[in-house]
Amino acid sequence: MTRVTADVTFLRDYNQALVMAVGRTARTFERSTVVEATGLTPQAVSKVIARLTADGLIRPAGRRRPGIGKPAVVYELVPDSRYAIGAHVARRTLRLVLVDLAGTVHHSAVSPLPRDFTPEQLLDALSTGIDTLAGIDTLAGIGDLRSRLTGLGIGMIGPLDHANGLVRDAHGLRHWHDVPLREIAEKRLCLPVHLDKDVTAGITAEAWRHGATFGDAALIMVESGIGGGFWLGGAAHRGAHTNAGEFGHTVVDLTGPRCVCGRHGCLEIVHQHAAEAGDVAHAARVLAVGVVNLLQTLDLAHVVLAGADLLRHPQTYLAAVTEAVGADARRADWLSTRVALSSLGADVIAAGAAMQVLDQHYGIPELAPI
Repeated sequence: MTRVTADVTFLRDYNQALVMAVGRTARTFERSTVVEATGLTPQAVSKVIARLTADGLIRPAGRRRPGIGKPAVVYELVPDSRYAIGAHVARRTLRLVLVDLAGTVHHSAVSPLPRDFTPEQLLDALSTGIDTLAGIDTLAGIGDLRSRLTGLGIGMIGPLDHANGLVRDAHGLRHWHDVPLREIAEKRLCLPVHLDKDVTAGITAEAWRHGATFGDAALIMVESGIGGGFWLGGAAHRGAHTNAGEFGHTVVDLTGPRCVCGRHGCLEIVHQHAAEAGDVAHAARVLAVGVVNLLQTLDLAHVVLAGADLLRHPQTYLAAVTEAVGADARRADWLSTRVALSSLGADVIAAGAAMQVLDQHYGIPELAPI
């Protein structure tokens, strides 16, 4: 491909992504809506709308009759035109969800994973789970799912090299040293695969749910460990080596217990000791200290709490973090952070992984609010 052709292809795909973003943000839209929100010319918007309509991604939804001039065609997104499957790989379980083009979760299922599971055991579970989803599509009224399936997104335990699709020594799993999970999953499952850290997938889901006004944010996950996913400057933040998010391995007690990572007094191990002792209130306060430290570093507008272990005591954790954030505010009149539980509950990681797949094909550049 020549440079000119590459640039033209990029521009076409980018413009298409802008129009798709409008389709997700507004229930219905006109050409003028897209022009105003994106800054594209009316001619460029018309071409993109024609392509998306031909591909079945959007469709006419009537006409609006203004006081002056010709009636304007109104369009809407076709959510069931494309689907993606998302997988959340935890140390004990595999959760699979089916997500449509609008980001709606249509089906969610969780199955156990063997203790200290191997890559082959995970691939077996993924294959079985995807076959099960494909088998229920008719019962769910979806029809032929396979023909509309964009791919599989995997939210995985870190450390992880997102750029190269490698799982590097996942904490607590002995068989995961530099495993090329993206490559072997694509070969085994015959699907495009997107691999990312679990927390990065989770914050992507929250960004989809909140839209263009989300701002800088973190998703804090407590589930057999503690991680943090970051949304900074309108995009997921992965760091220089795509391994950002090891929030649980920040030290909060220099003389604390030895952590699985080899250091002493990490937030994760201090929290774990409190939780295992049955002192959930203290465990929640430990997490809250870590969150406040994070806010002092990154100045975030939103903190979203998630994870199976946290969701067993959601109000305890929510109250502890909210109280700590409020008490630590040096200038409450202008430094404010909203703390909330994930609106997607236990599905947030898997749903975010599916949304990342849809982003790859029908991405959402940052938009002015519509």
